[in-house]
Amino acid sequence: MASLTSTRTPRGAGGTTRKRRSTVPLLLGPFFVLFAFTYLGPILYAFGLSFFRERFDGIGWDGPKKVFAGFDNYTRALSDAEFLQGVGRVLLYGLVYVPLLIAFAALFALLLDSAVTAFRKTWQTVLFLPHIVPGLIASIVWLYLYTPGLSPLLDGLEVFGWEIDFLHGATVLFSLVNIAVWGNLGFNVVLIFVALQAIPRSTIEAARLDGASESRIGLRIKLPQVMPAMVVATLFTIIGSLQLFTEPYILQASGNSSVSSTWTPNMLSYTAAFQSNDYHYAATVSVLVAVLAGVLSFTVTKLSNRRALR
Repeated sequence: MASLTSTRTPRGAGGTTRKRRSTVPLLLGPFFVLFAFTYLGPILYAFGLSFFRERFDGIGWDGPKKVFAGFDNYTRALSDAEFLQGVGRVLLYGLVYVPLLIAFAALFALLLDSAVTAFRKTWQTVLFLPHIVPGLIASIVWLYLYTPGLSPLLDGLEVFGWEIDFLHGATVLFSLVNIAVWGNLGFNVVLIFVALQAIPRSTIEAARLDGASESRIGLRIKLPQVMPAMVVATLFTIIGSLQLFTEPYILQASGNSSVSSTWTPNMLSYTAAFQSNDYHYAATVSVLVAVLAGVLSFTVTKLSNRRALR
């Protein structure tokens, strides 16, 4: 009898639990509705659109007709030289941009967290300020700095006898990397710096008492413990690099660079949709970019998990 009495639910507890459960859909409902309309909906619509194409019958007086195309659009994209070259460019861009950004972000985060850094709040603000600037504005500013005859940067380099064309040839890739690193460095520094703050200070102080230098503490103690945050930053950066659009679009629109209107897959999709009115092919390119981003993100996650299990 005593055991039965001790396990009895207090009066009113059941009603409170039911009320809490009933509020869960109410609180999460708006999120899932917005998520479905702004994320899942467009993805499913683009996926469905990619399986159709427009066809003109006769001389086309009746306008185009939407017909089922199966995988024809995907076959067209995978054999399209402009699409394949664009994928190659963004992959090369990512090979330069992602390691460079993560390395600099980790370096600055470690410096901000070290005992030798003064004015931490000031440096945090200085590093994060470029991230506040919209990508469009940042691209216009850097376009000004890259343009001969206008740029004080180029004038300063010419004083030392250096003549660099930032807008043509292979150099334009590094020009785009520079814009992206400048704009996104601060966010990743903050992301890694916050993870560094979660490391027990007693662990770091013990290492200092053992005579470890700040560089050794950073490499051997701090970095391994913030690796999950660095993996998250890497995933975000990979996805962002595959979606490269704003920076090359601004350079292309200026007419002073070698960037074409199909320089990246996203630019090819934009051109197909809004210049050629080929929305089905544009949707196909977008789906392929999303699949590529998913594959790369899954690969990075699996590799990081495998390394964590060792």
